[in-house]
Amino acid sequence: MYQDKTLTCRECGEEFLFTAGEQEFYAAKGFENEPGRCPSCRAARKQQRNSRGNNRHSREMFKTTCAACGGEAEVPFRPSADRPVYCRDCYQASKSRW
Repeated sequence: MYQDKTLTCRECGEEFLFTAGEQEFYAAKGFENEPGRCPSCRAARKQQRNSRGNNRHSREMFKTTCAACGGEAEVPFRPSADRPVYCRDCYQASKSRW
């Protein structure tokens, strides 16, 4: 039913084989489009997405003053004047009261 096809990668321009087995797999998953990237470009793109999502340590942090104890707090969002911000300890203490 399926036959191997030669496709051109839209990322690197190299030709790659879209095998009959891969086509059958795509059909079983309900994918309607053929792959636009070769396997190595797909792997590189997946690696890039994964490294971006798991790179929490490069997140921009903002220093502010805790609304409860007055100590310094560092948070991963830009604090606004209309909402209180708590340090880690005060936040955990307030969560336990809920």
